[in-house]
Parts: sequence; structure tokens; C-alpha cells
Amino acid sequence: MSHIFHPTALREYDIRGIVGESLTEADARAVGLSFGTVVRRGGGTLVALGRDGRESSPALSAAVAQGLMAAGCDVVDVGLGPTPMLYFSVFELGADAGLMVTGSHNPPNWNGCKMMLKDRPFFGADIRGLGALAAAGDWESGAGSSRTHYIMDIYVLALAADFRGKTGDGAFTIAWDCGNGVAGPVVEKLTRILPGTHHLLFTEVDGTFPNHHPDPTVEANLVDLKRVVAEKRCDFGVAFDGDADRIGAVDGLGRVVWGDQLLAILAEPVLAELPGSTVIADVKASQALFDRITELGGTPLMWKTGHSLIKAKMKEVGSPIAGEMSGHIFFKHRWHGVDDGILGAVRLIEAVTALGGSLTALKDAMPAMVNTPEMRFQSSEDRKFEVVAEVLARLGQEGATVNETDGARVMRADGWWLLRASNTQDVLVARAEAADAAALARLEAELRAQLALSGVDGVTVGH
Repeated sequence: MSHIFHPTALREYDIRGIVGESLTEADARAVGLSFGTVVRRGGGTLVALGRDGRESSPALSAAVAQGLMAAGCDVVDVGLGPTPMLYFSVFELGADAGLMVTGSHNPPNWNGCKMMLKDRPFFGADIRGLGALAAAGDWESGAGSSRTHYIMDIYVLALAADFRGKTGDGAFTIAWDCGNGVAGPVVEKLTRILPGTHHLLFTEVDGTFPNHHPDPTVEANLVDLKRVVAEKRCDFGVAFDGDADRIGAVDGLGRVVWGDQLLAILAEPVLAELPGSTVIADVKASQALFDRITELGGTPLMWKTGHSLIKAKMKEVGSPIAGEMSGHIFFKHRWHGVDDGILGAVRLIEAVTALGGSLTALKDAMPAMVNTPEMRFQSSEDRKFEVVAEVLARLGQEGATVNETDGARVMRADGWWLLRASNTQDVLVARAEAADAAALARLEAELRAQLALSGVDGVTVGH
């Protein structure tokens, strides 16, 4: 017996597809068999299993569990909750691995699986290896067990125990937009314990996402959060994606505090405690962030975009904190080296407290860089990497200063532009930043000219 996955389902960092089309219950069972086989052959048996609030998640999670047990693994089902809760459960339960059934911030008809081993992320060649095992039917067999373990309250208590923010009269007023994702039940429990005044939006878990799409990197999705921050005169507001491994934030004036700006704030107390530490950010982050880390006595490290890639690099270099523009913030300092949006909110309260008590003032003090939002250009799966290679070749002939960590980050005297191939979609991702609007326009024109030379239409596509 063997199984062939849809060619688009096995991604760089996870497994993802349209339910009933490129991802079925049979696929989910095969994932369980293949991942369970990897765990067994690595000497393990215990796998923690979690799921998000999508309508397809219970059935897919049950199918994964069947596969894991058929491969001889013992499954601990931690149930509905955020992806970071599943990560937490692996450490809390001493499990050998963890698997989360989640569609993250994809549309409601999508779903997928994120996986981890107890000592490292599981991605890239690991995920391709699952496909090879399934295609060959090369699976372990056994009769594993299954039990449920309600871990949400333990997770919430751990988050609350991490809190180092203001208490009493000085405690903050905060708005929390859970976007009908699985952050909701955790945030409801957590805010009952935390000091301060908390205004909660859309905490009911609803996989159809009736209020807005759960992606806090898209400013249009933060309209409700901004409104509540203004109406309730909050110190600031936070928002999460569908599975709560990413955070977004707005200050007291409703201005978005982007992922790299959040990392600059969150890293400051960490660097005060651990001087000289390495702080990792992805290639999409502002130059202002890398300069700020240096200013604070840290060692900035620019690395490839992708939560699994950043986690692996953190482990390699011993970094206590890292982040991506997309809102993944990773905490090894007092935590487990994983990305957690809700912990990010708790740590943001701590950092803002330590740095004077006003996120608005911290935002005001940041350098006034001018930049584009993340731009996406359509390109086929096979062509997208070729385009980046062609652009790099032309820049090489020109003698340009280029950082090739992840695609092409082209450094100019008054700014930079980035072009990289997405690892999760058939698009090219681009961004530019400059000292002023005129320079930004020139850099963006330069980027588009390079795309045109490689036959890429300059029309941006949606997320």
C-alpha cells in the first residue's frame, strides 16, 4: 500500500492544500503514517496532536491520529488551540514530536499540517521525505494508543507566569483582536488573570472568519482593532493570525507597529539582560532594525524568511530572540525557542513597561523610513527561482552590492530593494525601503525594470 500526495501539498515549511481537492482525509492519514514512521525510526513514540478552528480540522486531525497510531505511535491529543500551544505541549509533555492541523491564515477552505520534532523544526527535505515514504509505502506498523490531554489551562498559566508588566493603577488598557481564530479561548482565559483592562474582539472560534481575515500583516484586517483602541482609549492593541503563531500590533494612535519594529522593541530588554546576544531577523526587515540591534549592543543577523529556517538558525547560533516581518516572533529567552503570537503580546506589555510605558512614544522615536508594503508578483513554481537567478546574474555584472542570504537584497546609497521567491506560493515577493519618497520611487522602478527584463508582469497580486 502506498500514497501519492498532490504535487502542491508538500511545502517548504508545512503541508497545505484545499480541503477535498489537494488535501483529503486520506492524505491526512498518510501524513500520520509517514510522520509517525520518522518518529519511530528516530527512536520515539509519543506525538502531541493539536488542531485549529477550521471546519475541516476535526476530521483531518482524526485521520492524522489514525495514521500515527497505525505507525505505532502513541498520540496525545491536546485538542483545539493555537499552534504555539501545540509547540508548548511537546515540551510540557516530554513528547518526541508534535503535529498541528492548521490552515494558518489561508482562506477557510484550506488546511494543512505543521510538524516539529522535540529538538528541532521539521521542514524542507524532512517534508519531502514524507512524500517519498508515502509513495513507497515504506511505513512502520504497530498499534499505538490515543488519549486526550486538556493542556490549555496549563499553557495559559505558563503565559501568565511569564508576565513582567505593570500591575495596579499603572497597568495598561489593551485591545485584543483574535479574528475568530484559535487565539480566542486562550486570550479569554489569559486576560482574566493579567493585570490591566482588556477589550476583546472576535474571540469565538469560527473557521469561516466572519468578521475579517485573520492575517494581521494586512492593514485592512486591523480596522476593527484600530476602532476599539480609539473608542476605549487603549494604550495599544494586538491581533493574531488564524493559528496565533503571529502577532500584529497598533499603537495608541492606531498606527501599525510592523514586525521588524516589534522585534526592535522586544529585543531591547533581552539585550539589557543578555548583552552582545545575536538577534535574528529575516531579509524583509528594515535596515533600521539591524542598526538598532547594533546600537543596543546586540549582534544583528539577517537570515532567510521562513519560521522553520529562523528556528533552526536560532538553535545554531544560540539566539535568545528573533523575528520576521510577517509577525512571527521567536522566544528562546525564558521560553522554548518557538514563535508564539500570544506570548509576543505578553512580552510586548513587558517591553513597553520597561521602556517607559508608551508604545506610541516608542513608535514616534523610530527612524522615519519610507517603504513599500510587501509586493507579490505572479510567477510559476518552476520559473520563480529562475527569475531571481537571472536578476542576481545581471546585478553581478553591474557590480552591485547584493546580500544573497535569501534572494537578492540590493543595497544602494539611499536604501535597498529585495526580490525573493516565495517558498509557499507561486509568487515572487518584493519590498523596498529608502530615506525619502523620491529615492523609494527610484528603487521601486529599478526593481520593476529587473522584473520586466525577466518577463515578469509588474502587476501585484493579493496575499
